[in-house]
Amino acid sequence: MRILITGGAGFIGSHLCDALLLEGNEVSILDNLSTGSEKNISHLKDKIWVYKGDIRDKRLVEKLTSKADLILHMAAALGVKNILENPIESISTNIFGSEIVLNAALKYKRRLIIASTSEIYGKNPNQPLSEGDDRVIGTPQKLRWTYSDAKALEEATAFHLFIKSKLQVTTIRFFNTVGPRQTGEYGMVIPRFVKAALTNNPIIIHGDGSQKRVFCHVSDAVSATLILARSNKTIGEVFNIGGKDEISIIDLANLIISQTNSKSKITFTSYQDAYKVGYEDMFRRVPNLSKIEEFTGWRPKLGLKEIIKDVVNSFT
Repeated sequence: MRILITGGAGFIGSHLCDALLLEGNEVSILDNLSTGSEKNISHLKDKIWVYKGDIRDKRLVEKLTSKADLILHMAAALGVKNILENPIESISTNIFGSEIVLNAALKYKRRLIIASTSEIYGKNPNQPLSEGDDRVIGTPQKLRWTYSDAKALEEATAFHLFIKSKLQVTTIRFFNTVGPRQTGEYGMVIPRFVKAALTNNPIIIHGDGSQKRVFCHVSDAVSATLILARSNKTIGEVFNIGGKDEISIIDLANLIISQTNSKSKITFTSYQDAYKVGYEDMFRRVPNLSKIEEFTGWRPKLGLKEIIKDVVNSFT
């Protein structure tokens, strides 16, 4: 099968490349390398087709889409730090770029998977979060929610095109996906904590550490994505993809210190000092995975200790 991955040099995109090549597929990627990295795909040299470009380039997107059987749309401007520092560019990429990808898939009648995010739910306090739950979003002056709003518009456009024009699209919402190749540069907590622990530097927690999250190993997220892509009964549907083992951020820091035998100390900083302006956090974010299990039988296999172990090994 010929597969196009937008954002294929990114964290999840590069792991999708690995899995698809192992199956014998022909893989092409489109990436502008704004948050992706050539390092993520350096081991795939001469095994994949690499196109350096932007998803807002309509002519290029249509050209690549016309040659593919399946499009995995992973490209996005993401990461809290990046969103807060570049909200206009992020909105443009996540709305207009995705519109071009969606319309190209419709034009050539291609199967399409679009990567959305648990940010869709905002700060909805009703946990765990199911696909039909309401969005609870803060004021526009809290700039972090621009990412949630942009991805919500992308999802709505995809659903409209499915209803109106039979676009063969499935939407997936990733919850805190972690693993090798993920950088802490954009605010991702586990690689940031692990890197500090391995160098015995302070582990800095934003807020008081009582906020709780669930983390999913990237290999589990990849397997879920490909299972959904292979099933026609998932077309027109939205699915959470996430992990297990809910944990508070302070307990996460202590677990990482323990697993790495680190001498790091835990320190705390306010959100205002960490992000300056436009940030707002939520206390819990836990996925309800009953829908994807019902449709496909998929469940996450790897727990938090295995996730941390793999991230540690990727840094050493």
